[in-house]
Amino acid sequence: MLVTKVESVTKTKYRVELDQQFAFVLYKGELEKFGIREMEELPEEQYEKIRTEVILKRAKLRAMHLLTDMARTERGLREKLKQGMYPEDLIDAAIDYVKSFGYLDDNRYAEQFVESRKGTKSKKEIRALLLQKGICAEKIDQALEKCWQEEDSTEAIRALIRKKRVDLSQASDLEIQRLYGFFGRKGFRFEDVRQVIQNYNENA
Repeated sequence: MLVTKVESVTKTKYRVELDQQFAFVLYKGELEKFGIREMEELPEEQYEKIRTEVILKRAKLRAMHLLTDMARTERGLREKLKQGMYPEDLIDAAIDYVKSFGYLDDNRYAEQFVESRKGTKSKKEIRALLLQKGICAEKIDQALEKCWQEEDSTEAIRALIRKKRVDLSQASDLEIQRLYGFFGRKGFRFEDVRQVIQNYNENA
């Protein structure tokens, strides 16, 4: 394999091309350790050693660190690893690795997401946000079925009214109309909003 390009990414990291195809990113010291220089041959066994002992190991550690930092979906983790310029097949291997420990679980992520947001967001809004994060519709439905109760809509509407500090006993027709519009844009059902507004008691 011919090293056709060694290109600086940062002061310490370099993008390496083999046979005019992107191969991996290495630190300056690693280039020296493996004797990688432009227009010189890289033996196959050296190439495999770099991939398995350096790049794959780094991808696994990076994936673990990213999940320790915050909960992520599989798609979110994959995108972060792509930003780190890891080869696609090694990203797959790193994701399989963290999955094997139960650190990456889209079902669990979806359930925790529903639980943490059902107090201020509509079912429709939560579904849309989870779809944006790369959770498939089937897993979202399962999480909502498990974690969402019909009264959650009522509680969320009440919480948002309190947050907006609207005095419904003194509110004008225009203010009430704007409130319906606000909840409609957030995906709440008209009937749920109507019930809360008509029966609203700040002390309830």
